[in-house]
Amino acid sequence: MYDQHAAEVSRDRPVHEPTTVERGSFCTARCTCGWSGPARRSRDRARTDAEEHRTTA
Repeated sequence: MYDQHAAEVSRDRPVHEPTTVERGSFCTARCTCGWSGPARRSRDRARTDAEEHRTTA
């Protein structure tokens, strides 16, 4: 019974697929769940923000 409940809960969780979006000289990490990271000049840091969100969300 517990396993069935756990399976139901996992379906309701939002899918986290973060990407980076460039706007002018800034790059921002954004996710399909609605999360958005800070605007950064470093694309590498924005990608790191996205990966951190994917692993901790």
